[in-house]
Amino acid sequence: MLMIYTNAESQQVVAEHGDEVMAEVDALMNELSESGEFVGGQALDGPGAARTVTVRGGVPAVTDGPFLEAKEFLAGYLIVECESVDRATAIAARWPDARLCAMEVRPIIDEV
Repeated sequence: MLMIYTNAESQQVVAEHGDEVMAEVDALMNELSESGEFVGGQALDGPGAARTVTVRGGVPAVTDGPFLEAKEFLAGYLIVECESVDRATAIAARWPDARLCAMEVRPIIDEV
């Protein structure tokens, strides 16, 4: 799974250069679709729509927004099926958000 992070600064760059950024994304998505590596993905609503749920001592607590006090937030994700983590890392490095903020690469545990 490739997790896409953003922040206010990177969102400003996208607002100013959206056509260029989206052209990069479109080209990479086409490549991943053609190679069969793209499995799925989705953009996520902003952190204002998020809720964090914790349960301590059997008592649930719900707070608005992401749990972490950070400027970056999870903006979306891609699921790719690759030959290796190195290949997934190479794909993440080409995604515009890796340059603008950050991408996180994590294997998905398949327990089926």
